[in-house]
Amino acid sequence: MATQDEHPYSALRSWLGVSAITASLFVFVTTELMPVGLLTPVSTSLGISVGVAGLMVTLYGISAGLGVPFIVAWARRVNRRMLLSSLLAILALGNLITAISPNYPLVLTARLVMGFANGVFWAIGVGMAMRLVPERHASRAAAIALSGISIATVVGMPLGTFLESLTSWRTTFLIWSGLSALVFLAVAAIVPSLPSDNAVSVREVFGLPFKNVQLRVVMFTVILYVLGHFGAYTFIRPFLEGNSAVTPAYITGLLIVYGAGGAAGNFIAGYTVTKNLRASFIVACAGLVASLLLLLTIGHGLVGLIISLALWGVSFGAMNLCQINMTLAAAPDTFEAAMSLNTLGYNTSIALGALFGGLFADHLGVRSVFWYGVALTAASLLLTLSTRRKTSRPAPDEALVATG
Repeated sequence: MATQDEHPYSALRSWLGVSAITASLFVFVTTELMPVGLLTPVSTSLGISVGVAGLMVTLYGISAGLGVPFIVAWARRVNRRMLLSSLLAILALGNLITAISPNYPLVLTARLVMGFANGVFWAIGVGMAMRLVPERHASRAAAIALSGISIATVVGMPLGTFLESLTSWRTTFLIWSGLSALVFLAVAAIVPSLPSDNAVSVREVFGLPFKNVQLRVVMFTVILYVLGHFGAYTFIRPFLEGNSAVTPAYITGLLIVYGAGGAAGNFIAGYTVTKNLRASFIVACAGLVASLLLLLTIGHGLVGLIISLALWGVSFGAMNLCQINMTLAAAPDTFEAAMSLNTLGYNTSIALGALFGGLFADHLGVRSVFWYGVALTAASLLLTLSTRRKTSRPAPDEALVATG
């Protein structure tokens, strides 16, 4: 991994660069998940069912997952600052097209193209942050970059839902187009040149799971829990709207509770992954299963909803940090290539989770989607529990993506 000794950036520029990458992650995550908070108004405005509106998440995830290993391999010699700038330009344009689109097929096309950009960002973003600083600070840089997820869930999604309630879903995407353009300018101005230092061909990328048993187990584990989580989470707004005691203001507040839980989970896991990575993931996965069961049993009241969503957020925030560390532990020497495969499994699972969730929602009701989520997240937990400890051993403490 390149260090600051090899690339003599000033400390100020290094950490400003990490901040720009964090902002990039924020706009990518909010763009990906924004339809979750806007499914109802989008479906009403465009005259489609809620399940069909969920395809905005599905197609985005498909392109983000299926395309990334090829694009990362083909762009393996492209300067990473130039590549990230291009991805942000695509994001800004895609959000603009979504905002002004006269019909749903064009919305889906824009989401499909933005998904490709999202997938490539996930494969290179954390590695870029780690390269900008001295190696001893790489974990801290990665954790700061990943905090963009928490900021997106605590601030981004609730803010988008709130803006929609004041204006429209089109205005919300227009605002996010502007934010993406601002982050593009920040990356172009602040992030220093980062030549690619992890050139891996397409054949080598896809060969990793066959050669690396530990990475293969991690991928299956991640796929299962992401299928379950996003199958349920995509339809959280329709689920909440089925509760007569919940107003639009409460929905925004509950999404903030979930996001705050995610930030807390990320922070807690930052300390636990360096001590016992496997146990950290098991506890977080068990919490995810429990939170969905609580929603189904005590989610009829506001107190029950708050408890359930807080636990859900904490668990999922911890799991995200755990699974990135699990990928790093499984393939420390080919991290960018392994992350492209991780992104393939993760985002394809988001797409399929939303797709299957939509089918359940349209044919069996929204509550059935959450039982689907329970089944898949429980399967991920059982797979981890049945896996030998040696297949999930942590990397050395200094290599783990902790909070520093």
